[in-house]
Amino acid sequence: MKNKKITIAIDGYSSCGKSTMAKDLARRIGYVYVDTGAMYRAVTLFALRNGLFNDDGSVNIEKLAIRMPDIHVSFLFNHETQKPDTYLNGELVEKEIRSLEVSNHVSLIAAVPFVREAMVAQQQAMGDEGGIVMDGRDIGTTVFPNAELKIFVTASAEVRAQRRYDELVAKGMPEPYEDILKNVQERDYLDTHREVSPLRQADDALLLDNSNMTIDEQNEWVMQQFEKAAK
Repeated sequence: MKNKKITIAIDGYSSCGKSTMAKDLARRIGYVYVDTGAMYRAVTLFALRNGLFNDDGSVNIEKLAIRMPDIHVSFLFNHETQKPDTYLNGELVEKEIRSLEVSNHVSLIAAVPFVREAMVAQQQAMGDEGGIVMDGRDIGTTVFPNAELKIFVTASAEVRAQRRYDELVAKGMPEPYEDILKNVQERDYLDTHREVSPLRQADDALLLDNSNMTIDEQNEWVMQQFEKAAK
């Protein structure tokens, strides 16, 4: 019996490996992968480049609202890396959106109601056909509440900060570990306390704490959950 194409929603805290897990799963099962975090990072990059933050670091809501129709985020599959790259208005920004400056501002942008509305509409349009793996903060609760498989990923803040540190070092963009840990803790607070679509585990989501798991162990676990859900 051929498995039907389902929708897979992966939510969780920042830097807990959601994107890596979602990308690997999508590649293994031949589904489309959408990195929603990258979408909010791209909007943040646009806001930083266009002076849409106030001097005190808050978002200039009025200016951002005016510019919002000018922001188009898309993905193109990179055959070299075997992963999708993020484009902002047609410009490849995959590296730029991973900087600590963007990380320090993205939770503020993601908390703006009209930004979430615009991104959720784009995400839902991408997922109309099923056969999609999407990760973010509110996929199982807001974007695809009827997804057939929902996974909520967590790990300790210290483990996540170390992973992010190692990732930045590997990319030649090192930042002090203490700064990264502070960023992780601040983002956790902002993500779980925002008014619109706060980060929370959906009632029907499976919990995965990957603090002490290898990537292979995690991928194996996720694959088992997919096989159960797709039958």
